[in-house]
Amino acid sequence: MTRRQTLYWLLAALAAAVLFGSVGGEIVRRRATAAFAASVSADARLRQALLNSEIARFRLLPQTLADDRDVIAAADGEEGAERRLNAKLEAFAGQIGASAIYLVGENGFAIAASNWRRADSFVGRDYRFRRYYRDALRHGDGAQFALGTVSHRPGLYLARKAAGDCVIVIKLEFARIEAQWRTAGGETFVTNRDGVVLVSSRPAWRFAMTRPIDPARQKEIAGDIGIPGLKPAPYGADSDGFLRMPGRTERLQLATSPPNRDAWRVNLALPIRLAVTTPVRSAQAVAATLALVAVGALWWLAQRNRRRRERTALLEAAVTERTAELRREMEERTALEQRAALLREELRLANRLATLGQVTASVAHETAQPVAAIRNYARSAGQLLDLGEAGEVRENLSAIDRLAERIGVITAQLRGFARKASGAESAVSLAEVVDGAQLLLKERLAALTFERPAIAADLKVRGDKVRLEQILVNLLQNATEALAGRPDPRIRLSVEASHDVLCLRVADNGPGIAPEIADRLFTPFATSRAEGLGLGLVIAQDIAQEFGGSLRLVPDRTGAVFELELRLAR
Repeated sequence: MTRRQTLYWLLAALAAAVLFGSVGGEIVRRRATAAFAASVSADARLRQALLNSEIARFRLLPQTLADDRDVIAAADGEEGAERRLNAKLEAFAGQIGASAIYLVGENGFAIAASNWRRADSFVGRDYRFRRYYRDALRHGDGAQFALGTVSHRPGLYLARKAAGDCVIVIKLEFARIEAQWRTAGGETFVTNRDGVVLVSSRPAWRFAMTRPIDPARQKEIAGDIGIPGLKPAPYGADSDGFLRMPGRTERLQLATSPPNRDAWRVNLALPIRLAVTTPVRSAQAVAATLALVAVGALWWLAQRNRRRRERTALLEAAVTERTAELRREMEERTALEQRAALLREELRLANRLATLGQVTASVAHETAQPVAAIRNYARSAGQLLDLGEAGEVRENLSAIDRLAERIGVITAQLRGFARKASGAESAVSLAEVVDGAQLLLKERLAALTFERPAIAADLKVRGDKVRLEQILVNLLQNATEALAGRPDPRIRLSVEASHDVLCLRVADNGPGIAPEIADRLFTPFATSRAEGLGLGLVIAQDIAQEFGGSLRLVPDRTGAVFELELRLAR
């Protein structure tokens, strides 16, 4: 074979390698880019859910403290009340990890604070200029993300109106969440309705604009936060939508979650190099290798003996390289599955905490009447004691003891529901599970007709009490929301046991489930409610399957019927 013919073969091989490599790389690039974008979007939604659960956990405290007896006593100016409230707020702040908790009096000055021991304590400071204080007085509650006037650290202030036109305030800082996001990798940041960065894994991005804002509006936003001015956008965007960081060549895929109740969005930007560029280059290498092998096969027909060893060596190198890549992919997949399992467990807890925010009003309503009665009995006992009526005083004390026991039962149920499940499977009384869920949703269920059968105390199923309550609370809560505005709302529970299986049905006479939602009801983020995340039923089904049972929607002509199957405990 002449030198010219050899050159032709080489040029043909190179052309085929370039062509096949380009085509194969482009196909893989499109698929990998789409898959990576979907993965980043799902990850952003998960981070949004965890952020929402953290904020929801802190929203409960101002609402709970608003009716606290020490708060009321401090608002009324009782002697020693401020000292007791300072100690209580200090303990609460340490337990839940709040930056500060304080009570602002009707004159706008702080009465008590969790940092009362420090030299820069909030006690005695004027907060009339704060928007959250004015909103709480006007509307009952308020929220504002701003820079602390004392600590100079940013945070979310949650306020609730209390007795005597006082306002209870809790400050939530996001340093721990920002650190977790930095550890997870990528660039994670939260923007408000104006597109201003409030929370970020990269602190330098905080208070930067992600889109153009009118100068007058910029000044208004900066004044509300308490900063001199907003920063320009910290990144640029390519024509194809990818982000570019100043001074860095890699591009980032951006995903933005839907807004939460505060109009906050979680934005996640991850570099596409490992997820897209690496597979594309691998595909190009494989396609080019196949092209070279094809040309080499023709070359081998012409020069069989000499090309045989070269082709074998080339194929062995390609197989070794591909095997190494597959091994790395398998290790990465295993790590991702472990992380997904951890996130699922955290979402279960987040779902319970979010549900607590909705049932707290019921618990507050249930405890308000016993607390009022206890006060009356205590006040009359003092008067009777002055008159020497020891027998009637003893009766009053007995009544106070019974009322306190009732409050203890309600709060113990709420506390148990909020705790993280142990994960251990045991024999659980079905009656206790139904009673616990009914107690948590007592006020909502009182507004409709709730039918439940008599359940024997010895009827037990396999599972965990807290998780099974979580399933039932989700189903009952969904049913009460679906029945809103119905003239004759009704929820019916029925129980049927056969062999080793127990079937619990929850049926309502609402509008039912829309067909377009029913087909994907148990997939993440499928919901017909604007404020819903679409995770409650997914988590409930996952818990049921973990204990060897199932959860499904049963077709019915009126309303919605959910059927929960569990294993009987023998």
